[in-house]
Amino acid sequence: MEKLRKYVSVKDEDQFYHQGAVELLVFNFLLILTILTIWLFKNHRFRFLHETGGAMVYGLVMGLIIRYATKPSDVESGTVYECEKLKFGPSTLLINITNQVYEYQYKREISHHNINSHQGNAILQKMTFDPSIFFNILLPPIIFHAGYSLKKRHFFRNLGSILTYAFLGTAISCIVIGLIMYGFVKAMVHIGQLKGWEFHFTDCLFFGSLMSATDPVTVLAIFHELHVDTDLYTLLFGESVLNDAVAIVLTYSISIYSPKENPNAFDAAAFFQSVGNFLGIFAGSFAMGSSYAVVTALISFMHLTKFTKLCEFPMLETGLFFLLSWSAFLSAEAAGLTGIVAVLFCGVTQAHYTYNNLSTDSKMRTKQLFEFMNFLAENVIFCYMGLALFTFQNHIFNALFIFGAFVAVFIARACNIYPLSFLLNLGRKQKIPRNFQHMMMFSGLRGAIAFALAIRDTESQPKQMMFTTALLVVFFTVWVFGGGTTPMLTWLQIRVGVDPDEDLKAEAAHQRASNLDKNTTKAESAWLFRIWYGFDHKY
Repeated sequence: MEKLRKYVSVKDEDQFYHQGAVELLVFNFLLILTILTIWLFKNHRFRFLHETGGAMVYGLVMGLIIRYATKPSDVESGTVYECEKLKFGPSTLLINITNQVYEYQYKREISHHNINSHQGNAILQKMTFDPSIFFNILLPPIIFHAGYSLKKRHFFRNLGSILTYAFLGTAISCIVIGLIMYGFVKAMVHIGQLKGWEFHFTDCLFFGSLMSATDPVTVLAIFHELHVDTDLYTLLFGESVLNDAVAIVLTYSISIYSPKENPNAFDAAAFFQSVGNFLGIFAGSFAMGSSYAVVTALISFMHLTKFTKLCEFPMLETGLFFLLSWSAFLSAEAAGLTGIVAVLFCGVTQAHYTYNNLSTDSKMRTKQLFEFMNFLAENVIFCYMGLALFTFQNHIFNALFIFGAFVAVFIARACNIYPLSFLLNLGRKQKIPRNFQHMMMFSGLRGAIAFALAIRDTESQPKQMMFTTALLVVFFTVWVFGGGTTPMLTWLQIRVGVDPDEDLKAEAAHQRASNLDKNTTKAESAWLFRIWYGFDHKY
């Protein structure tokens, strides 16, 4: 009997690793299919479905197969056993089963309503990612690449407008979505679909904050391929990059907002505490990421001088650059800040200072490394989005809530783009034209960040409803709006085939031809950019 128990234990362990290999194999094949599809699309210039949309389709098909073609392999896995002697959930649990001791580690807390018939399906459980994988492994390369690949001159030329859309626009979007969803929640309570204590106003604001994270990766890829007007590309790209960081910190600040008495009532002390947390976390993360980038720049500068000769070894130089950039994320997380914000500003600062101090080989290697990591991580996330529609075991589909979310997202985007563009045009010499505004309104897709924020907490029923709804919004915007980008550009008569460098040269030549003096040129540039440029040039 003792030998039989050991045999069964080894067999279970082998089965666990076997299932892990199956999971990795599934994602490997999905990525291979996605890459082949991308090649096919590029070869035939097919722009009605982007690579991310294709990855989601493949994920959907694979999720459908896994959900309905696999059966629970272990009946005991879904069984709940009572442990009345335990007063808390230990991180490690040793269980003695017929004189054989087994070690189990804490994974997460599960509510009673989350235990269902699929709980014993090991494949489905394996295909449900731990949210920490998204935030600690997949998202940092995507965010860092966004900052590192920034076109600095165009970005800083529109810095004031980008900051307005990213900060004020995200706040407006969050509040508008929260208010509209609260109205729909009240209607659901009135008709008996929800109980009043299940969904609070703070939950609606939480949903508003995560749905405010725009991710127009599909649109921007088409913009890049068609060489769309540089200012439009920069406004949309800059807004999406900073908007992600703002949405992540805003979501955290709202999640810790806790009024002492009524959750639906306004508590001034709790509100100002959340605002303070938002500002403190954002500023601390910004400082952490920028500091690491400055340190990397100084080390890289010493490599090019007589102090060291590390530039003669590009592999070591690239490795040091990568590890210091990753340290910015880890240090921010360890300090209780937001690593995503830190790694974003680390990337922006690295691109401005460190990149120019790298050797020629390291410049090429770092660009290619982070571009490849971004491509791989992004497609893994979109593949998993497709999988999650069938492999996630606690979806809650509510037609009224889903309809309300679509209405709220579109209204909030309009309240963000049009009023802020009007205000910005009052102070801009180069106005944001109406067709640009329409395109920015159309390009408000939801993607990886909204999905990752929603899947981070799916324990309660309201959070499960939010996750399901966020997933459907991402599907719709990526497929419909992403696929309609090229026709919309044509319909709005937005110029394409623009070379960014030639565009800047033409603008400079136009200024010289118009005999603009130095003061006039300064007056036309953003005041925020002038302050930053003066400080940067001097110090």
